[in-house]
Amino acid sequence: MYREQEVSIHLIKEEDLPRLWELIYKEEQPEWKKWDAPYYPHQTITYEAFLLKKEEWVGDEQFWVIEVSGVVRGIVSYYWEHKPSNWLEIGIVLHEAHSWGKGIGTRALTLWIDHLFTTMPLVRVGLTTWSGNERMMHVGEKLGMQLEARIRKVRLYQGTYYDSIHMGILREEWLQQKNM
Repeated sequence: MYREQEVSIHLIKEEDLPRLWELIYKEEQPEWKKWDAPYYPHQTITYEAFLLKKEEWVGDEQFWVIEVSGVVRGIVSYYWEHKPSNWLEIGIVLHEAHSWGKGIGTRALTLWIDHLFTTMPLVRVGLTTWSGNERMMHVGEKLGMQLEARIRKVRLYQGTYYDSIHMGILREEWLQQKNM
């Protein structure tokens, strides 16, 4: 577990599953999905169906919960773009609108990036979002990430094309800004 004030992240435990299901899969059109890759479909599932996949969640190093004052509010994650070269991308979802705009995401991702650079031989951590999610791009900037690529008009959402935004930070840049 990593903590900074009231924000903490930790591996998903079995007792986190009811809350995660409620946040992620209970609603058909949750508000958070408008910002988290809304061009991909979202599907509800029953709690029973979710529990059948609990081994994919509990203890998986790639998905951790974000807690604020002891209440699960979202997840941080990573996936391998190309594992042989240690090319890793991170993600975050705060599932409730009342958690947005309070610095929680920035603090959670700071903890997450610290964890990843501490536990893995990574040279770089990347973050991919879309130009419709200005808050996520701002979080990347606050974390010290550089805009590495803008792939124009490749994300179609509600009849409008948006850019795919790729940001990243190198290990030495992360360590340098932490030592300032």
